[in-house]
Amino acid sequence: MPPGLSGARTIESARRVLTARFAEAGIDSPALDARLIVGHALSLDHTGLATQASRSLSESERAAIAALAERRLQGEPVARIIGVKEFWSLPFALSSATLVPRPDTETVVEAALEAIGEQRKHDALRIADLGTGTGAILLALLHEWPNATGIGTDIDPQAIETARANAKALGLASRAQFQIADFETELGERFDLVVSNPPYIPSRDIAALDREVREHDPLRALDGGADGLDAYRAIARAAPGLIRPGGHLILEIGAGQEADVRALVSSSAALEWCGTRHDVSAVPRALWFRRGPG
Repeated sequence: MPPGLSGARTIESARRVLTARFAEAGIDSPALDARLIVGHALSLDHTGLATQASRSLSESERAAIAALAERRLQGEPVARIIGVKEFWSLPFALSSATLVPRPDTETVVEAALEAIGEQRKHDALRIADLGTGTGAILLALLHEWPNATGIGTDIDPQAIETARANAKALGLASRAQFQIADFETELGERFDLVVSNPPYIPSRDIAALDREVREHDPLRALDGGADGLDAYRAIARAAPGLIRPGGHLILEIGAGQEADVRALVSSSAALEWCGTRHDVSAVPRALWFRRGPG
């Protein structure tokens, strides 16, 4: 049991003890992680934690909190522990086959909204999300565009089931389909918008990734091959058959990959680069391409 937690008699004191312990361990967001873990262990939301802050904890409740806290101290991401991560202000359930949706990937959603524009947001747009994982990008866009429909593909059946469950939980199941497929699978139609956050970490760099990523995210959702560009090559080959004239392609990229991916997609798929969107750390994160009208 984390030091001091055995003496934590109330919900608030348990939060304080965990916050201090997480801070000592170098965890980036100790107060937030403590709140999430205590809330998950006690099945309380933020309001419940606040209104019941002075409530006494039972021995079994302290043990439940301690068990989750120990997992966090061993390097397991808090989102994995509680089984859900917020993305685009929407809750997404996770599974072992999916990445944890990250704030950087919201840059792809922002780029897609810019590409389509305000004038078309009520159109019956068709979207494809390649390597959908939790379904986060596709479902965030369907949430923004009330008349859009789309399909998410992934090579992992468990990821597909996770995405389907998220679509149902968010009330979007009637507008979202999911299919087991790789990046080059023909989907039988062309789309107004294709989006993807593909694997882009060079194989040699996997071992140096942060422990929370290296030990807990699925390898095949990270490993982009020798140079990190294997998935982009596949997407570029498939793009002419997936994007209708005038349609758009938005790709998440890793740090330092902008020039290579721009050149690859522009030459292989004959798509015009329209812009690059940077994430909150000013890193180029989403590339926007457009297919000509012909």
